[in-house]
Amino acid sequence: MSFSHHSEKHYIQRTGWLRAAVLGANDGIISVTSLIMGMAASGASTQTLIITCVAGLISGASSMAAGEYISVRSQVDIEEADLHMEARELERNPHHELKELTQIYVMRGLTPELAHEVAVQLTANNALEAHARDEIGIHENTAANPLQAAGSSALAFSIGALFPMVSILISPEQHVETVVMVVGILSLAGLGALSSYFAGTSKLKGSLRVAIWGIIAMSFASLVGSLFHVSTF
Repeated sequence: MSFSHHSEKHYIQRTGWLRAAVLGANDGIISVTSLIMGMAASGASTQTLIITCVAGLISGASSMAAGEYISVRSQVDIEEADLHMEARELERNPHHELKELTQIYVMRGLTPELAHEVAVQLTANNALEAHARDEIGIHENTAANPLQAAGSSALAFSIGALFPMVSILISPEQHVETVVMVVGILSLAGLGALSSYFAGTSKLKGSLRVAIWGIIAMSFASLVGSLFHVSTF
């Protein structure tokens, strides 16, 4: 029997870096834009806003990288612990593990006879891989990668934070807050559409979802900033 090669494009392989990148870019745009809007509403000078923006970019990118690495590294530790535990069980109770794998396939719709045959063949090929995939839910396409997540998040945050910085540089001082807000909303909408494109989902829904939450965050920051007044010299 001959089988023709058929390849399909799936989006699940992008999960690791895409999640971290979208989170980083979204946080870079929203947090730094909100920070600038709050400072601008308080009456801070353009020079102060630029310094604040640079400080927010550096500290935010570093924080995102560290947070993503620690978070994903913890996930890797859990996965490795589960794999070690499963490997021990396969050595101590291979028959029990075979029955367990068979039951999993029965619950997925196979007949007991076919489920047993499939479990036997997969166990003979690579028992730990079969249990990791079908019992624990660990697959190479979705396995955690701490360095990839940290790098994607830090880079995306830095790029996102550049939007409010450029907004400050190109806008007249009396209109800084308005220009920063407009650019922030447009960049968030673009980010939502871009992330939805890579995820294979509706770009319109992605744009609206990200933009609306960004507007809420920026409005709150501006409101808080307006309660204070910074004397400029």
